[in-house]
Amino acid sequence: MLRNDELPELQCTVAVERVSASSGHALKRRVARSAAVLLGRDEHEELVLRIHDRSKGHTESFMLRDFQLFTRFAKDGKCTVKLEPDGTQVLISDCPPDRLSGFLRTLRIKHEASRDRKPVSDRVRLKATLPRSFNTISPLQQKDVQKANELRSKVNAPLQLKGLSVRSGLSNKAGGSLQVKRPRADCDTSPVKALHPNKKPVLTLPVARKLSKEQAAVLDAVLSGKNIFFTGSAGTGKSFLLKRIVGSLPPKSTYATASTGVAACHIGGTTLHSFAGIGSGSAPLEQCLELAQRPGVLQHWTGCKHLIIDEVSMVEAQFFDKLEAIARSIRRSTEPFGGIQLIVCGDFLQLPPVTKGKEKPSFCFQARSWRKCIHANMELTEVRRQTDRAFISLLQAVRVGRVTEEVTTQLLKSANNRIERDGILATRLCTHKDDVELTNENKLKQLPGPLRVFEAVDSDPMLVKTIDAQSPVGAVLQLKVGAQVMLTKNLDVQRGLVNGARGVVVDFLPGNQGLPRVRFLCGAVEVMKRERWMFKAGGGIYLSRQQLPLKLAWAISIHKSQGMTLDCVEISLARVFESGQAYVALSRARSLEGLRVMDFDPRVVQANQDVLQFYRKLRKERMLLQSSMSDFVGKSNKENEAW
Repeated sequence: MLRNDELPELQCTVAVERVSASSGHALKRRVARSAAVLLGRDEHEELVLRIHDRSKGHTESFMLRDFQLFTRFAKDGKCTVKLEPDGTQVLISDCPPDRLSGFLRTLRIKHEASRDRKPVSDRVRLKATLPRSFNTISPLQQKDVQKANELRSKVNAPLQLKGLSVRSGLSNKAGGSLQVKRPRADCDTSPVKALHPNKKPVLTLPVARKLSKEQAAVLDAVLSGKNIFFTGSAGTGKSFLLKRIVGSLPPKSTYATASTGVAACHIGGTTLHSFAGIGSGSAPLEQCLELAQRPGVLQHWTGCKHLIIDEVSMVEAQFFDKLEAIARSIRRSTEPFGGIQLIVCGDFLQLPPVTKGKEKPSFCFQARSWRKCIHANMELTEVRRQTDRAFISLLQAVRVGRVTEEVTTQLLKSANNRIERDGILATRLCTHKDDVELTNENKLKQLPGPLRVFEAVDSDPMLVKTIDAQSPVGAVLQLKVGAQVMLTKNLDVQRGLVNGARGVVVDFLPGNQGLPRVRFLCGAVEVMKRERWMFKAGGGIYLSRQQLPLKLAWAISIHKSQGMTLDCVEISLARVFESGQAYVALSRARSLEGLRVMDFDPRVVQANQDVLQFYRKLRKERMLLQSSMSDFVGKSNKENEAW
């Protein structure tokens, strides 16, 4: 069955241009703001791109024989199909990125697999006198990939696709060669071979991680237009699901935000404060309204149809209420949040809003406008980060602040766990940022050998502070042989090279760049190259940072660890000062065997009572709903039987 993101149909904005061959200027241009783009075959089994303008009822078809694809901005839901030789351009925009990626993947492979077919001439078409037809293209199958591989092996310049994914900056003829990044080397490959592989990559069907039933239900609720809050304990795939949600919504009117810069980076968005444009939100409402109407900020509020807020546990109730009032005022709407669809995610049993002194935190669900804004509350219960049922049960108990004798015994016992291996030491999770910086600096100084410095390349050096707030990597990275490091980006999930993977620097390549080679706990030995991170800033500006995807990992703060999965972690809970902090720290570990808890005291495990009451109420409402649905189904069955 074809996955949703690979349906050969797009709902988007389309512009069709007739371009002058001499000047390159558009001679004629038609725009369909609400269009359906379909991929199919005609009566002669040739590939056809069909565009249906739903507002005008106009349909136009284009033969896909020789064409070029321009997909540099595919992640933003944009691409261009240039048809040759007549110079027609089909410009697709505001398309859900996942849908566009799947559509382009199907187009490329189907076209590549049909390269052995001789094009049907106009003469043959006239003679055939077949009635015109259009059949939606069949799902992409393994046989299409196999045929494409067979055909390209006969061509001098073979097609090269990395995992069949749309690559930023790709611009080429679909019938010719496509040049992409070479695949990463295996762990037993030498650095020289890693940089110059001699094997030709082979096309394969991408293996996408499927959504669970719970996750699929959340996505369906979002696509149906509901304002939704979904929650779940650590490791239930909230961030993964958010990325799928972002990829399923039109980019132009969707704003992905989070309460912290690191969380925003994980979902490819910006901070909620940056989106809102009202600073800390502590000013009076009238002043906040003035700030929100500044150029650049105003377009966020007026153009937004879908607002995603991640890590909502750290958003204050008063701030949420101000945003809701601002949305209604600026959008001149009496609907909750001005009619913007809210997709809110987080776990209130994790980190609370930051407060001053001993001030009691005020959670988002305590906001006056919360209940009228949120139509549905859904909970993910299937834990995917950990697989050991005993460890999952332990974490669930800690999450709600319940520490039994058994939990205490297991955590005290973990202090003796030997989790170091192959020169890779445990990462210490700290409650305070200053402890992290001091630990990493001192440990690096103690290592012998020369220091290597790697400076980031930022798109705008004047906005380094803005980039620093969202980037998972620093502007400067200092390394030595033996440095304990952590991967900050998913490079190869199947090989275990994921965000949070632990490693140690074994050496540096010769030459000017002197790239580090890192041995990871998963067994892979990898030459680290610069990776690029993209960030959204105020006014719709895109910023980027190029840096090695590494950070020093003798220590890391609990706040910075949110969303990470750590292979080997050491935790000192003596200085825990917030409810939920102990749970966040413990739930970073993949397993109990990879965890060492120092100086454990059951009294530091706390859960906020207001939050516990909120979750009890949610579960009660869900059980009542399920019960009423069961009664309704049972009653309907009885009536049908009677009928």
